[in-house]
Amino acid sequence: MMFIRWNVEPVAFKVLGVPIMYYSLLFIAGTVLSVWILKRVYERNGMPWEHLQVLVVLSLVGLFLGARIGHCLIYEYDYYWKHPLEIFLPVRELPGGGYVFSGYEGMASHGGALGWIVALVIYSRVTREKIIRTLDAIALVLPLAACFIRLGNLVNSEIVGSGTSVPWAFVFERVDGVPRHPAQLYEAMAYLAIFGGNMLLYRRVGLRRYPGMLWGGMLVTVFSARFLLEFLKERQVSFEEQMSLDLGQVLSIPFIFAGMLFLLFAWRVSRGNG
Repeated sequence: MMFIRWNVEPVAFKVLGVPIMYYSLLFIAGTVLSVWILKRVYERNGMPWEHLQVLVVLSLVGLFLGARIGHCLIYEYDYYWKHPLEIFLPVRELPGGGYVFSGYEGMASHGGALGWIVALVIYSRVTREKIIRTLDAIALVLPLAACFIRLGNLVNSEIVGSGTSVPWAFVFERVDGVPRHPAQLYEAMAYLAIFGGNMLLYRRVGLRRYPGMLWGGMLVTVFSARFLLEFLKERQVSFEEQMSLDLGQVLSIPFIFAGMLFLLFAWRVSRGNG
């Protein structure tokens, strides 16, 4: 049976000897496109462009630090406890001494979510924007940004799926010769569909009619998709082999329940306004 053989070089090109990774380019592309969409949303809802600039800076810092620290502490704690500088620097120590540029290959979406929440609280205090309206605006583009990140994971041949014999299976040659589910692609497609659904819903109800609905719906759909697709992924760390659910699924459950609470809040507010 023919499968898709995947062996993409993660380095797109080099600038003065410094490798520029496809992952980084996809992250930047997703961020730029998300900001462009958010700019139009802010303008339509009378929210200052200056506030969006503050949000973008704080969000990038919060997402990066949360995702990076989350991965290092959750998935590779033993290594990074001995190499703490590598949490923040894009290098890896060689066994024989010295360092090599590795990029930021390890990112945890749940840690990124927590880091972004901290950034949002700071943003609200600085700009005095209502958190709930900002959350609904951000909910429109977060799935799109997540889609680009998962495409970056696909290029890096990381977060691979479990073995399968389906015709569209990928053989990640940089990992092994086993045909696997392209779980990164599944997840990217799910997030893109959620993004499309959110935009259609936004066009119908806007940001004011059901405060918290877009954010709550995004949390429920994104993390439900993440929870279900984890069944098609290879376990990332050895201790997960002893768990009935993997760590990604366990960490997704609180976000799903939080989303349900936001949906309940939106429903109660709409009934009160009605």
